[in-house]
Amino acid sequence: MKIAVIPGSYDPVTRGHVDIIRRAAGMFDRAVAAVMVNGDKGGGMFSHEERLEILKCALRDVEGAEAVMFDGLTSELLEKEGAAYLVKGVRSAADFDYEYSLAQIMKRFSPSVETVLLPADPTLAYISSSYARERLRYGCELSDVADPETARLMRELWGKHKKANAENGK
Repeated sequence: MKIAVIPGSYDPVTRGHVDIIRRAAGMFDRAVAAVMVNGDKGGGMFSHEERLEILKCALRDVEGAEAVMFDGLTSELLEKEGAAYLVKGVRSAADFDYEYSLAQIMKRFSPSVETVLLPADPTLAYISSSYARERLRYGCELSDVADPETARLMRELWGKHKKANAENGK
């Protein structure tokens, strides 16, 4: 069985992420999208649990894809899932250079793992999680960021954060 892991912070997941995961699900028997708990990245807009909830919503119709949360090294997740493939999306040459260097590191420590770099769909390449967060913060339309159900969930969860911050004087 060919299993791929698609790790990310998914803060929040976007149409671009879903496209990469959908394409990976078509290439492999199992595609495991993992919300990675990364101590180097700040608090983020959503908690890891909320990111997982949003990711599960976004992948609800993607056959062969599943969403998990993982606290640890990507190599540990690959081993846990029995995956031999690591899939990453790249939106630009800079993304490619960065992901290529990480692939070389992964190959050094996990020689059996193959990294697959998928280029972003050109119509989605401008959409980043940063873009999605800004659209959410300012109450903008999210139809380019996520499907309607996922966008509704993002707005609902973000609304709870805003309300909690207002009540706490932040």
